[in-house]
Amino acid sequence: MTSILQPAATAEAVRRPGRWLALCVLVLAVLLVAVDATVLGLATPYISEDLKPSGTQLLWIGDIYSFVIAGLLVSMGSLGDRIGRKRILLVGATAFGAMSVLNAYATSPEMMITARALLGVAGATLMPATLALIRNLFHDPRERSLAVGVWGAAASAGTAVGPIAGGFLLEHFWWGSVFLINLPVMAVLVLVGIRLLPESRNPDPGPWDTVSVLASLVGMVGVVYAVKEAAAHGFTWPVAATGLLGAAALYGFVRRQLTMPAPLLDMRLFRDRGFSGAVLADLLTVLGLSGLVFFLSQYLQLVQGRSPFEAGLAELPAAVGAVAAGLVAGRAARRFSVRAMVAGGLAAVGLALAALATIDATTGYPLLGTALLVVGAGAGLSFTVTADVILSSVPKEQAGAASAVSETAYELGAALGIALLGSIVTGVYRGFAAPPGVPAGAQESLGGAVEAARTLPAETAQTLLSAARGAFVHGLTLASGVGAAVLLATAAAAWRMLAGRRLDEAG
Repeated sequence: MTSILQPAATAEAVRRPGRWLALCVLVLAVLLVAVDATVLGLATPYISEDLKPSGTQLLWIGDIYSFVIAGLLVSMGSLGDRIGRKRILLVGATAFGAMSVLNAYATSPEMMITARALLGVAGATLMPATLALIRNLFHDPRERSLAVGVWGAAASAGTAVGPIAGGFLLEHFWWGSVFLINLPVMAVLVLVGIRLLPESRNPDPGPWDTVSVLASLVGMVGVVYAVKEAAAHGFTWPVAATGLLGAAALYGFVRRQLTMPAPLLDMRLFRDRGFSGAVLADLLTVLGLSGLVFFLSQYLQLVQGRSPFEAGLAELPAAVGAVAAGLVAGRAARRFSVRAMVAGGLAAVGLALAALATIDATTGYPLLGTALLVVGAGAGLSFTVTADVILSSVPKEQAGAASAVSETAYELGAALGIALLGSIVTGVYRGFAAPPGVPAGAQESLGGAVEAARTLPAETAQTLLSAARGAFVHGLTLASGVGAAVLLATAAAAWRMLAGRRLDEAG
């Protein structure tokens, strides 16, 4: 009797009713995070004008969200495995909406940095839960590949919706309105998710380990902070001490996980070469892209003089390419190979970044648009396939922790990219020669120079803006060149590490 019922039970699991409607709810969570991440770049010039942050504070506003998320993702993914992924997703979405309001009404750089950090705490609950729920909703590998592709396409669509909607809002309302667009998405997610999403958890998770949570948080934040400060200001004793503390905490975290019967993160996952290769590819790819992504909106607005809405439309090809590539990535990886899609996608991104390293203040849109389309398509192929590899490498009981590793690589790469490549842009920018009588804040950021120019005589203002824009573009092209080198090296590493990997290995 068991042999007769087993295939039927398996088929029922593969064809779980309502799984595609449930996926639509998870897509809303992805949109929630993607929209928030992309509108910040458009709002940066307005935040600079209103809150008047220093160059360092501006970088903190951009990367503190990623720092906190990177420090908490593993803990939150494991927590979802323990208390239920649906529960942590809905609680996190509600908190995300509340923290978005706090961001919208920030009145100082310090308050904005704090609000972004709290938003990171809420955001750490969302992404691991969505991928883990996909792993438990879709048992058929081909369906799961398509679902992951839709998930990735939604994230890319969010990068398109964010700038366009944000640009419209910035032209008609104050900058805080770009954060309030999260609220209707959050409301729909929570109300519909309560009814549609199935609960899933690890049936035998083991006890919650607070020491591991603290070690993970201290380790990630300490290391990333040290890298950021060293890149921006050079090594000092406090920076070195913070970095050593973070490294020691991470070492202790790994040792503790290896000795626990039910760890927060099973370190044996990294023995799988495909899993490790996919995680490394994600981290280095985002690192190489982050300098361009964070500063591109400033280039389009403050250098080329586009309105926020026009800047949002100008970035649309990247999202279009990513959506299209994400939807076909799984099928393409099965027809050709995993490593061909990942390495090929990363090589395409690297070449596009190399092309962007040649831009100047007057570069026409055909080059910009084409390069952004290639960047989006290459990243869409790579990220979709690596997410599928990571999910298929683990049993569904560990889906939350594995998804958290994937998202940690993404967020850590973003934080390090903004810190390292952003520091290149900032360092080069600060080196330009300002005309006499120009306020000191003009050399802190391009937004500060534009603001200062409004108070200066016409000739002095033009000299200032020409020098500031030239220095900013020079820094951006250097960062793009470094990003191109990182992506091409990552493509070579992915080709080697993903050799022989197939998406059909796990069900």
